[in-house]
Amino acid sequence: MREVVSLRRRKYHSEFWALNNISFEVGRGETLGLVGPNGSGKSTLLEILCGTSTASRGQAEVKGRVAALLELGAGFNPEFTGRENVLLNAAIQGISREAIEARFDEIEKFAGIGEFIEHPVKTYSSGMYVRLAFAAAVGMEPEILIVDEALAVGDIRFQRKCYRHFHELQSRGTT
Repeated sequence: MREVVSLRRRKYHSEFWALNNISFEVGRGETLGLVGPNGSGKSTLLEILCGTSTASRGQAEVKGRVAALLELGAGFNPEFTGRENVLLNAAIQGISREAIEARFDEIEKFAGIGEFIEHPVKTYSSGMYVRLAFAAAVGMEPEILIVDEALAVGDIRFQRKCYRHFHELQSRGTT
């Protein structure tokens, strides 16, 4: 007896490019907004610009010190206090302890989380967390600020405060 086996496999996925043929320039002090449906590559592009991800082809050239708010939870050690996390993130950005200490009161005031600055961030609400993350990012006086939906969890008053601060940063030449 002769047995004939015929196998086929249906391809359920196709090649997917999160980004393809992207090219743009943003000048000093300019603001760029990315708009598109879920899965269109917005976050991927921002991660590449921040250096937390790399492109499989091509290159991104970013000139300037970048501060990023990409996702809630990124960049902070949950066991560290708010103060310790601000100092650690400044050190990672290459900012001296003296320089960040000189700005710390301003960062703490902008965050508006009171005595929680001395508590581990794992005890923070999502709103408190984003307040501190935003205050720390802008308090480091970046040349480029990248924000990806991080303010969506903040209350409306804090969001307005952030948008006013965006305008101040832009007037000082921050991109």
